[in-house]
Amino acid sequence: MANDLNARTDERRVAAWIGRALRVEGRVVSEENLTIDGQIEGTIEVGSHNLTIGPGATVKADLAAGTISVSGCVVGNITATERVDLHPTAAVDGDIATPRLVMADGATVKGKVQAGKKREA
Repeated sequence: MANDLNARTDERRVAAWIGRALRVEGRVVSEENLTIDGQIEGTIEVGSHNLTIGPGATVKADLAAGTISVSGCVVGNITATERVDLHPTAAVDGDIATPRLVMADGATVKGKVQAGKKREA
């Protein structure tokens, strides 16, 4: 029994998760990777970490992260410092700014997209 307890206390999470049963209103800030399968209204910031919006998630928020992967519905602006991946079930109503954009067939975007490095005049 003691070995089981030690194994559990030594366990380390590699990501935070907001499950389907949760609804959050306000500002969400994470200092680790974050997966959202529930409902969020407000803002989500994860710094240079990964943000995953699951297929059943409904997010009404501005998103900021290193890499953002969307399979659900997002109403708000998306800003990624590395990459945005839009999966076939993704629906985004807002602007996207990222150096790299990957958009699967079936994904939808309603808004402006700024992808790639900014060119100097």
